[in-house]
Amino acid sequence: MGQPVWWLELVSLATLAWLLRRCVRRPLANWRAGLLYGGLFACAWLTLAFGWTFVAMHTYGGLPALPSALAVLALAAFLASYYAAACGAFVYLAPLSPGYSSALFSALWLLAELARGVWLTGFGWGATAYAHTDGPLAHYAPLLGAYGVGALAAWLAMALAQLLPGRPRPPRQGLLVSALLVLSVPALARLVVPDLTQSSGHLMVTLLQGNIPQDQKFETGSGVPLALQWYGEQLQHANTTLVVAPETALPLLPHQLPNGYWTALQNRFAGGTQAALIGIPLGNFEEGYTNSVVGLRPGAERPWRYDKHHLVPFGEFIPPWFKWFTELMNIPLGDFMRGGLGQPTFQWGGQRLAANICYEDLFGEELAHQFHDADQAPTILINLSNLAWFGGSLAMDQHLQIARWRALEFARPFLLSTNTGVTAIVDHHARVLQTLPRDTRGVLVGEVEGRTGLTPYAWWVSRFGLWPCWLAGLAMVLVSWRWHLRKR
Repeated sequence: MGQPVWWLELVSLATLAWLLRRCVRRPLANWRAGLLYGGLFACAWLTLAFGWTFVAMHTYGGLPALPSALAVLALAAFLASYYAAACGAFVYLAPLSPGYSSALFSALWLLAELARGVWLTGFGWGATAYAHTDGPLAHYAPLLGAYGVGALAAWLAMALAQLLPGRPRPPRQGLLVSALLVLSVPALARLVVPDLTQSSGHLMVTLLQGNIPQDQKFETGSGVPLALQWYGEQLQHANTTLVVAPETALPLLPHQLPNGYWTALQNRFAGGTQAALIGIPLGNFEEGYTNSVVGLRPGAERPWRYDKHHLVPFGEFIPPWFKWFTELMNIPLGDFMRGGLGQPTFQWGGQRLAANICYEDLFGEELAHQFHDADQAPTILINLSNLAWFGGSLAMDQHLQIARWRALEFARPFLLSTNTGVTAIVDHHARVLQTLPRDTRGVLVGEVEGRTGLTPYAWWVSRFGLWPCWLAGLAMVLVSWRWHLRKR
């Protein structure tokens, strides 16, 4: 459960591609069928991919089961509309030529993935590429990133669909050779090409997992004192170079903490050879509040600070015209302030540490802002999360796969410190070196190797963002459109 199965993703997408190819024979009559096939496929896929949002709304938010289920379905259906449009356009525009058909489907799929991941704050959870973390296409991650690999998977799926028996029969030898090359060349290249990055040394770390129940986490009579006691003790007694406590590990503003609590923590890391990263809300009524990480280290004039940039709709800000919906739930919501992109790293132990909070690791193009200057780029990525909102659902496993994919894209190790799981150490090859059992209170102590240097993906996305992907997809669609007009 929750593990990526790359071949199953290709089989399912190839099945959709095969259905779309059947529609291409009469495109003017059947583009609506392509729209329907694409919409149903994507709606089913996305409903399963983030069905865990039901737990947050119903179990912890108090929203009745039926409206919660309908909300999940409505979100999936809305995001599926991008893929429906892509499939309808494919049937309308696709030539019978197998090479052009595969390229067009890849381009349209890429545009649909980009729209889902970017527009309206973006929600690319469960994107195509994450199914390939342990597959042959993972070798393309440091070159093309998640969107590029998703497009490549779509190209392969359409190529495979055209290798199946049926009429008309396209020339299959070229497709078969191309598909085999796509799957095998990167893996073979890795055998002769050295690592794209170099070691920057090792760091001993302690990752804390408090397992504070979500229904008690912000309750002053239960979860709050438990969190303050447990995290306070672990921060005082840890003996590694770095200690990390997850998102809102301390669920109160610094001035709301018990007398002397915050001062004791600052004094604890004011001298010696240890530092800490602690998830805590910051701010005040006049200036606004932020979901933040504070860094405490010896010799610093003031604590280091990272403020979350990519906020969660309905959780950390309320979109216009949706206040009525959030009022139906009993969840501590608020309008948080956004931090900037490319905030300074936390430098400690010979490493440059880049923090991100909750689902911010979903947005590789935003993390890439810190990689524009290779000499100042992070050597280790750290995610601090509280996934207790989603119970024992697949969200924990999916979140781990997202972090593993970012590790591949940037060739950087990734640390995950979470409230309930998955707390883990992932190396720059996306291998999970150590992990804590989920839904348990525990401490993970281990060693992580930092890395310097840039992958091709880190280089181009830090300079141009996702524009190369948009332009490549749109260019292919434009070529197909012009061909379609000439054909008419």
